[in-house]
Amino acid sequence: MDASRSACRGRARWIAATVAASFLLAACAGGTDRRTVRDRTAAPGVGPPTTTAATGTAGTNAPPDQSAAATLAATLTRAETAIRDPATPAARLPALGHAQQRAYRTIGRSPPLLPEVLARVPAKLRPAVRANVGAAIDLRKLAQVGPKLPSWRIVAAPPAAELLAAYHDAEAKFGVPWSYLAAINVIETRTGRIRGTSAAGAQGPMQFLPSTWRRYGAGGDIDSVHDSILAAARMLRANGAPRDLAGALWAYNHSQLYVRAVTAYAEVMRADQRAFLGYHQWQVYYGDTLLPEGYPDRRPSAGSP
Repeated sequence: MDASRSACRGRARWIAATVAASFLLAACAGGTDRRTVRDRTAAPGVGPPTTTAATGTAGTNAPPDQSAAATLAATLTRAETAIRDPATPAARLPALGHAQQRAYRTIGRSPPLLPEVLARVPAKLRPAVRANVGAAIDLRKLAQVGPKLPSWRIVAAPPAAELLAAYHDAEAKFGVPWSYLAAINVIETRTGRIRGTSAAGAQGPMQFLPSTWRRYGAGGDIDSVHDSILAAARMLRANGAPRDLAGALWAYNHSQLYVRAVTAYAEVMRADQRAFLGYHQWQVYYGDTLLPEGYPDRRPSAGSP
């Protein structure tokens, strides 16, 4: 087995051991050239999503709870509409983004709710709702939660304007659509909220292995937002982007679940850039435990949706 594949499998074990239901993954940015990849089968899932009696049981014929679906639809309609409205004050975005995130987490755990929710949201929002739920389901399948809380530090995300400038700069230099870089950043570290090194040694906002960083980092700082986003664009470009975005994403992380999730978020943002302002407010969950800004010094909140 070559070193990059071994590192990738090590990263996969870290994903399975530590991140799962938070929907945060460490990309297997192991430097594998897309042309050497033969098997593009998805990483095996870890079973059906967790469900509760209140929302119906995934994989059974139990009908979804109509009241729960109505509440989720109302929450998403309010949050998605306000996030996309330029008149919405910036001070409202944190609450809107977190409400949006909690709603998608709930539906991701109980997919039978999705048709009922879609029937209740405005037609113009249905593509985004469907994409976000699909990504939640795929990322939940990709990993599972370990028995202990992770040894991360949770910090404030960089300002949205700073991140958007870095994504667009990388697109201008390498042709990789900005929304795909943003989607990777959201999935990997919740736009930089997570500080920590994975078990396999991945680091920084875009989760690079040091060996891959030496190839694509161009002498930059692996912990720098701008440098790491540029490096991700270099790697994606080297593996086929923008012509073959799916193949480039596969080189970043060898899982079709990951490819689909990144693509789902990216296309939502490509349709409306303001959608990023919602993702930018998404918090770090470990399983059903919220890891707040300031963790580990601040106590995590158990039992959150």
